[in-house]
Amino acid sequence: MSRLTPEELREVRRLHVHAGRKVDSLFSGDWRSAFRGRGMEFEEVREYVPGDDVRHIDWNVTARTGEPFIKVFREERQLTVVLAVDVSGSTHVGTGGRDGRTDKRLQSARIAAGLAYAGIRNRDRVGLLTFTDRVEHFIAPRASRGHVWNIIAHAYDASAASRQTDLAEGLSFLAKTQRRKAVVVVVSDFLDAGKWDKVLGTLAARHTVHAMLVHDKLDEGLGRLGLVEVVDAETGQLRVLHGRAVRGMTVDERMTRLKRCGARAVAISTQDDPFKALHRHFRSSGGRR
Repeated sequence: MSRLTPEELREVRRLHVHAGRKVDSLFSGDWRSAFRGRGMEFEEVREYVPGDDVRHIDWNVTARTGEPFIKVFREERQLTVVLAVDVSGSTHVGTGGRDGRTDKRLQSARIAAGLAYAGIRNRDRVGLLTFTDRVEHFIAPRASRGHVWNIIAHAYDASAASRQTDLAEGLSFLAKTQRRKAVVVVVSDFLDAGKWDKVLGTLAARHTVHAMLVHDKLDEGLGRLGLVEVVDAETGQLRVLHGRAVRGMTVDERMTRLKRCGARAVAISTQDDPFKALHRHFRSSGGRR
């Protein structure tokens, strides 16, 4: 990992103090109500008793013995939470947010850091994937306080080998590596127009997927500016275009696409307090159980 900038180091230190108060107060109960009880782990096979759920009948054992047997599951007490954070060039865009310096990349780092902190507070295993059009870095899920600060430092590290975006690449990596049921949180602006719907749908069918759509008013507001000189954040190319030509998908369009894939999506602006936005999302998710 490259060295963090002095400002990123200050941000991590601020989070250490800030998260200790704010994440605890805002996430208390909501993290558990949103996530707990979703993961079920196979425990044993036993004889069927009238009243058991017939959907859990183990047909292989039943066929061998000639007597009905069912699978018994137990709730997983420790969750596996994997944070997938888009660090491509398009996330290094923003109008400054409430503090004058927040772009989508910094807001994404705050979201990932808050979630990592909340997960560790609940003794869950937490991992991190950062991606562009390739896997930039992967930290396997573990449960320890030293581990979570390693995740937070990587979440704030703005360096990446590539500036291009390929959501399907990052999501496919998770689908291949995360075999056991997990909570997957994808943090991105989701401006990739590629064909990532199928892989996200596959991931959502196997895991609980939350999509954190980080957006800025620059994503949609260039159409009013007429001719503008722009630098493509992913290629570095300088061009003069009409603002309408560089308008991306609206937030509503992106949210609709995510929900069609089965993800539990929330839109978080660079103007928002990320902790409060996450609190509202988890409280709503817990209520839909």
